[in-house]
Amino acid sequence: MPDFSLAERHIVLLPWRTSALVAAMDPFFPISLPHTLTNPTPMSNNTYFPEPNPLTAKLYQNLKRHPKRIVFADGEDIRVLRVAARMVAMEIGIPILLGNRASIRKLAGDEGIPMTFVNVIEPDKSSELDLFCSRLCKVARFQGRDIANPCELVARPHNFAAMMVQYGHADGMIAGNTSLPSPVFRAVMTMIKPVKSVPKVFGAGILVAPHLRNFGREGILFVADCGVIPDPDVPQLASIAIETGKLARHFLGRTPRVAMLSHSTKGSSGTESAKKMAAAATLARKLAQDAFLDLDISGELQADVALDAAASEIKCPESSGCDSADVLVFPNLDAGHISLKLLQHVGGAQSYGQLVMGLAKPTAQVPVTATEETLLGTAAVVGTVAIKYHDLYLEKHRK
Repeated sequence: MPDFSLAERHIVLLPWRTSALVAAMDPFFPISLPHTLTNPTPMSNNTYFPEPNPLTAKLYQNLKRHPKRIVFADGEDIRVLRVAARMVAMEIGIPILLGNRASIRKLAGDEGIPMTFVNVIEPDKSSELDLFCSRLCKVARFQGRDIANPCELVARPHNFAAMMVQYGHADGMIAGNTSLPSPVFRAVMTMIKPVKSVPKVFGAGILVAPHLRNFGREGILFVADCGVIPDPDVPQLASIAIETGKLARHFLGRTPRVAMLSHSTKGSSGTESAKKMAAAATLARKLAQDAFLDLDISGELQADVALDAAASEIKCPESSGCDSADVLVFPNLDAGHISLKLLQHVGGAQSYGQLVMGLAKPTAQVPVTATEETLLGTAAVVGTVAIKYHDLYLEKHRK
């Protein structure tokens, strides 16, 4: 199957369109699949894809109305093929896989995975390669840099996927399932435009564990930074609180409670780390108030005070009666990353992301240990963030 240009790929996907949904996204049209694809032969779904949880159930329903194009940079992976077929069957998105077309299709054939409406692109043979190279060179000239071999750079899957998202050829990107985190973060931070109001890019994860006590108000926690900034300063911590709080507000549909975590609660310890988190909480509250954001920010707080109402009543009576925090902001990368892994592998929490925050377009980095459920849920998270971006873009251009 030859590689298609952007316009040609839209023509290939035209059978997915229905008159009831065409107007929902412009130019990113939604899809509606034939009955034979919405009821496929079972693919051991109970093994790879458990029943939706409180978070993903809502996301899947939303994406059925507003499906998005998600590019998987590490496409030569059996887990990604299963997820791509599942996305098509569920009508929640248009999967785009980067990698060797022959290898991907052989892998799919060997495993009996349908590839209908799954787009496969080989970056070094893509008709968009020259366009992306030209755009990269223009940006480099504007920045006063010279790139010796731009096409070789752009043809790398992570860079190509990031360029697709930046220039509207895909709505979101997922990478990391077969690669280290550093090249993923490097690619998206280089190729995708940053958000000026965010001082530094960071990573935010979403955890779901309805079986655990005090795990957020609804069994959902947003945690940051768990992947990028080793030792964030006060402005960076305040920005992490604001941006992750806005993310939680978008997903939960209500005022989220944001907790700035520390080994100290409201001055119980006078260490520099505790003072930093207290200052970050104060700054974050001011920024939220100035921007009229619907966020409830507390800190500095110990983890039990932030999550357990009984502990809060004893240690911090002025905060008694508060619900469990929805967002946890950690003082440094070690604390965030260690907590994330413990909650996943010991507590049994299901993790989605990390979302790369502070960029103009939605991207996510997943670990090499990611399961099919993690990849599918992360695709749904990225797609839902893309819906938000699309709405904001339309609102901006209506003014």
